[in-house]
Amino acid sequence: MTGKERISKILKRQTVDRVGLFEEFWTDTRKAWHDGFDDAGAVILPNLKLDIEKAWPFDFTADVAFTPQIIEETDENILALDGNGATLRTHKLHVSTPEHVDFRCCSPEIWRMEYKSLLENVENRVNYTGYEISISNSIREKSFLLCSSWHVFQNMLNLCGHEILLMAMAESPDWVHDMVATFSKLSIQLHEMLFDKYGLPDGLYIMEDLGYKHSMFMSPSMFCEIIKPAYEEICSYSKNLGIPLFFHSCGYIEPIVPELIDVGIDCLTAMEVKAGMDVVKLFNNYGNQISFMGGVDTRALCTNDPVLIEAELQRMSPILKNGSGYILSSDHSIPDTVDYKTYCWFVERGLEMSRQII
Repeated sequence: MTGKERISKILKRQTVDRVGLFEEFWTDTRKAWHDGFDDAGAVILPNLKLDIEKAWPFDFTADVAFTPQIIEETDENILALDGNGATLRTHKLHVSTPEHVDFRCCSPEIWRMEYKSLLENVENRVNYTGYEISISNSIREKSFLLCSSWHVFQNMLNLCGHEILLMAMAESPDWVHDMVATFSKLSIQLHEMLFDKYGLPDGLYIMEDLGYKHSMFMSPSMFCEIIKPAYEEICSYSKNLGIPLFFHSCGYIEPIVPELIDVGIDCLTAMEVKAGMDVVKLFNNYGNQISFMGGVDTRALCTNDPVLIEAELQRMSPILKNGSGYILSSDHSIPDTVDYKTYCWFVERGLEMSRQII
């Protein structure tokens, strides 16, 4: 069974030979593992390949032609202004989430006067070459091709930051509705531009960070009122294309899983354990309505201890041995503290536990 065939069946909860396999790796991991990746950037695993190829072809930066301006630089950090008018501090020595320092887009007036008109579907927002390479990789490896992008909440965060955006959702909802509608429209326009030239992928993948530890950034009712309409639009778009939609969110989002199913999400990814997400519980509750990818506690992998990793896989065994509906992956991505040999052992053991007789 090819990766494309396997993922297609998993999304329909049909019986497969084993669970699917996919993973994300930090840039630092790629550096640390040396010979762990081939010339195309794919992880090298004994006798198998990942089942999914992901393309990231879109740029939602407000001023997409803006060259970041360095404000301050030390041996360890860079403080810079980007095309969203955001001032961010990033580490030079390793990849990490940037520190939010300041955001120019802090009011409805500034949004309307300076930023909304910038968010047009211009050609330089689309990396056509990168998408072509991903198509070639997926054809060569017979893998399932996902076209991936940030979606409305994350794009608003990049523009306004958490504090400004979350306060605006409570105090200036009309402004946030306008931003949601603008980013949602732009997202679909960019997808159309790309697919008109180079054809459809096997699925769409939208990425957000809606929660943190044991809580969401907003109430479920606020999500339904302000954010959900954009999800309905992208789901309707994917269904009209005849391809499935994956949805990723870090943090705790269990209260809105029924809403994600309602709009038509086909696969939920991440299920961050340390934030309070339990993929086994979710699978038991909703596994007949939606497929899952992720949910393996990365902290167990970081120990590089086979006993602890085996215990984590045993926790996952009800899903691994179910026969379909699940793609094996970590609950975030693989950091450089995970040894290459550890990851290979984890994959082999996880797939061994999942193999079924068709």
